[in-house]
Amino acid sequence: MSEKTPVDFWFDPLCPWAWMTSRWILEVEKIRDIEVRWHVMSLAVLNENRLDELPEEYRDLLETKAWGPVRVVIAAQQEHGAEVLGDLYTALGTRFHNGGEGPTKEAVKSALEEVGLPVTLLDHWDETPYDAELRASHQEGIDKVGQDVGTPVIAVPGADGEQIAFFGPVVTPAPKGEEAGKLWDGTLLVASVPGFYEIKRTRTAAPSFE
Repeated sequence: MSEKTPVDFWFDPLCPWAWMTSRWILEVEKIRDIEVRWHVMSLAVLNENRLDELPEEYRDLLETKAWGPVRVVIAAQQEHGAEVLGDLYTALGTRFHNGGEGPTKEAVKSALEEVGLPVTLLDHWDETPYDAELRASHQEGIDKVGQDVGTPVIAVPGADGEQIAFFGPVVTPAPKGEEAGKLWDGTLLVASVPGFYEIKRTRTAAPSFE
């Protein structure tokens, strides 16, 4: 059997667009020979030095709701291993986005219980000794793709097997079946082209969680 193609995926559970992309890559995992490796990044860290430039509503979201969930996630990774991230992210995102609960402590507590992780991880909500690890994980993704991005970041094999990272793909709703596979094939195709950087158009639809 051939080795599976590694896909590194950086996410912040707060981001609805990262959630869309994550549901797509899990669909790809069903029909292509890939293995997703999950990593934590943080919109709060990404934007902490440019809060004054952001719209007031987004700035308030980052300051009041962005830190808690991602601190709990990095604590889960540090104390229970990176293998818990995929299931925990699914449990969180299903509540935050599909269920409309938002990034509340109650939603995070339910997610931890669902995946069998201790609810004492909520002790990291307001502060965590793993701040350096959170920033290092975030920076690892940013170093691969550059500063002018958000979440998600994915890294896939490019030309000669060298890993190439992109912001995105940004898509809604998350493609299913072979449609998901075709988008994956296209992602690999552009990653194989030396010097390829970007395709983009203005978003005209909100994330669809159906």
